[in-house]
Amino acid sequence: MRRRLLNNLGLKLVSVILAVVLWFMVVMISNPKDSVTFSGIPVNLIHTELLEEEEKLYEVLNNTDKVRVTVEAPRKVIDQLRSSDIVAEADVSRLTEVNTIAINCSVLNSAVEVSSITSSPDVVQLNVEDKATKWVNVKPYTTGEVAEGYMIYSKVSDQTRMEISGPESVIEQIDHAGLEMDVTGATDNVSGNVEIRFYDNARNLVDDADVIKNADSMHMVVTVLALKEVPVEVTVTGEPAEGYLLTGGVECEPSTVVLAGTVSALADVNKVNVFMDITEESADVEKIINLRPYLDSGIRFADSSFDGRVRASIHIEASVERTLTIPGRNVTVQNLPEGFELEFPELQQTYRLRISGLSAATAAVEQSMVQGTLDIAAWMREQNMTELTAGVYDIPVDFEVPSDVVIENEVIARVTIKAIEEEE
Repeated sequence: MRRRLLNNLGLKLVSVILAVVLWFMVVMISNPKDSVTFSGIPVNLIHTELLEEEEKLYEVLNNTDKVRVTVEAPRKVIDQLRSSDIVAEADVSRLTEVNTIAINCSVLNSAVEVSSITSSPDVVQLNVEDKATKWVNVKPYTTGEVAEGYMIYSKVSDQTRMEISGPESVIEQIDHAGLEMDVTGATDNVSGNVEIRFYDNARNLVDDADVIKNADSMHMVVTVLALKEVPVEVTVTGEPAEGYLLTGGVECEPSTVVLAGTVSALADVNKVNVFMDITEESADVEKIINLRPYLDSGIRFADSSFDGRVRASIHIEASVERTLTIPGRNVTVQNLPEGFELEFPELQQTYRLRISGLSAATAAVEQSMVQGTLDIAAWMREQNMTELTAGVYDIPVDFEVPSDVVIENEVIARVTIKAIEEEE
């Protein structure tokens, strides 16, 4: 038996090898190896909680979380493979010092035999940063212009501060959160939900793709008010000290103010009237008056920098006296009853009239132009006289002077009234 087995041993070994090769060739011909490449396979990052536990955040660089996977396997396997059968994973626990993670690719069905499976790129590149958190102010902004004759009075958001977190390099750039609302042509309040954006201290937009915030929008209200410019008028109360007079000059600085309010609230407002007491004053009076108490509810000053105070000045001067000498020819007689005539004494050529008032007013009176009258009918009524009789009478002279001048003395004319004798 041994001799039979060892007889032609070399030929027998060659036969076995040829048989194996022939079997392999048959297999290859019927089911040869092939390869296929799938693009856009997402890489699943696992164990990312390890970074979260260290208060770190990551960002995938250069789209390395989308790879091309090449599979080499028998053609029958290749023909049945789909991109959904491919799994690509990167284990964060294997993060290198240069922030890369090797990508491991596999086929979902572990029973499927593949010769090789590789990806390109073969690592995920990450940018890993410390997580930062801070509170920032929320600032409301507007774009566009309201209608002519209107103004923006206030801009208010639901919150004035909000908490944000994200990569330290991004959070450090952010100075505040901003809301922008368009008010073009507005004549009434504007409100709505506005997208939250983030700005640096120069009001440049900061990319907030990696910013973690509790809301994407916030409610904002813009108050729009109508404008109206009105004068400030000063009403003087009281009387100055004895011997002093108002010059009539009342100054107010500013003399007008611009008010803001609803159209209906401003409809009946045509001025701001304030009061100033000058009782017993003997010199110019200057006061600072707060206009706010004089405004109706809902009406405001348009200029936010205006404190509502005006400076009011009232001019007061001492009264002066002047004595005028009025020629007798300037006195005329009125309403003398028929049948009588009136004569002036020959010695009464002039009348002395004392007037008082402001210096400029008394100086402006020309004594030669002052006219006087003797109204006989009016004098008779005052004396309860129903009929005039001849005689010598003292009758007051009524002089006409400017309204800003006061006559201080009563001028009496002694006249002789005679009955006119009828001719025979």
